[in-house]
Amino acid sequence: MQTKMSSDAIGGLLLIAAAAFAILLSNSPLSGYYDALLNTKATIAVGEYGLSKSILLWINEGLMAVFFLLVGLEIKKEMTDGALSDPKNMALPGLAAVGGMAVPALIFWFVNAGDTSNIAGWAVPTATDIAFAVGILALMGSRVPPELKLFLLTLAILDDLGAVIIIAAFYTADLSVISLALAFAGIVGLVLLNLFGVRNSSAYLFIGAVIWVCVLKSGVHATLAGVAVGLAIPATKDHEGHSPLADLEHNLHGPVAMMILPLFAFANAGVSLAGIGPDDLADPISLGVLLGLALGKPAGVLLGALIAVGILKAQAPGSLGFRHFWGAGHLAGIGFTMSLFIGSLAYETADQNAAVRIGVLAASILSAIAGWVVLARPSRSN
Repeated sequence: MQTKMSSDAIGGLLLIAAAAFAILLSNSPLSGYYDALLNTKATIAVGEYGLSKSILLWINEGLMAVFFLLVGLEIKKEMTDGALSDPKNMALPGLAAVGGMAVPALIFWFVNAGDTSNIAGWAVPTATDIAFAVGILALMGSRVPPELKLFLLTLAILDDLGAVIIIAAFYTADLSVISLALAFAGIVGLVLLNLFGVRNSSAYLFIGAVIWVCVLKSGVHATLAGVAVGLAIPATKDHEGHSPLADLEHNLHGPVAMMILPLFAFANAGVSLAGIGPDDLADPISLGVLLGLALGKPAGVLLGALIAVGILKAQAPGSLGFRHFWGAGHLAGIGFTMSLFIGSLAYETADQNAAVRIGVLAASILSAIAGWVVLARPSRSN
C-alpha cells in the first residue's frame, strides 16, 4: 500500500507540474509552438485503413481510454472484493457521491439558466479527479486516517462511474449503427473469453483495441471502450493468489499516474491569461464551474454523508467524522482532469473552453487548499 500511495503522491505532483508548465507555455513567446504541437496530425494506418487525428485528440481519445481502462479495473475490483462488494458499505460513499454530483450540477444550471449554449456544460463540475484527490491525501501521510483514503477513493470511483454514464448518455455525436454493432460484437467476444475461462489479458486487450476503434467511429466517446474492457478482465485468483485484473491494474497504475494523466494535463490545461482578470471568473461558465466544484462538491458530499449516517444509520468506518467528510468533499472538488475532459466534450468554441479551464483551474486550486486546511487542522475530536 505504501508503494502505491507514494506513486499517487508523485503522480499528483506531476499533474501539478504538467498543468503549470502548460500555463507557462501558453503565456510565453513559445505559445505558438505549444498550439502547433497539439494540433499536429498523427496517423496510424494499416494498408488503406487508418486513423488520422491531432496529437490533442490522440491524447484525449486514445491515452485517456487507457485511463478509463484503469477506472474500469478499479470499479470491478471494488465490486468483487472491496468496498463496493457489500451493499451495506455502499450507502455512505454512494449517497456522498450522488450529493457530490447533484449539487454542483444544480449550481451550474442555476448560474447558466436561460443560456442553451452554456447549459451544455452542466456535467463539468460533477467530476472528481481521482489521481489529484488521492495524491493530495497521500502527501498528507499519517495526518489522515487510512479509512478516509478508502472513502475518498470509493467516492471518486463512483463519481467516475457517473461521469462515464453521463458521457455515454449526453455527450455523443451522430451515431453509426454499423460501428456500434461491431463494438457490441467485440463486447460479446469479451463475454465469451470470460465464459471459456481465458485468463490472458492480451486477448482482452486485443479485442478491446478493436472495440475502441469501432466506438471511436460510432460517435460514442471512445474512452468508454476502456471501461468495458476493464470490467471484462477476470478477477478470479489462481493458486498463487494472482488474478489478471490485479496484475493489469498493478502494471497500469504507474504509467497512468506518471505519464498519461500528466500528458492530459499538459495538453488541456494550457490557457492564455493575457487580459484575464478577476472579472473573467464572473463569466457564467467559469462561475458555474467554480461555484459548483469549490462549494457544491463539499456541500453535496457532506449532505449525502450526513443523510447516510443520520437517517439511514450507515456506519462510518473507523474514526471518520464530520471534519473528514467535509475535507473529503473539498478534495472531491478537484475536478481537473475529468472536468476538463467533460468540458472538451460539452463545448466547441474556444471562448467556452477557455472559460471552462479558468473555472476548473481556479476551483481545483481552491479545493486542494481548502481540503488540506480542513484535514490538517488539529482538533480534539474528529
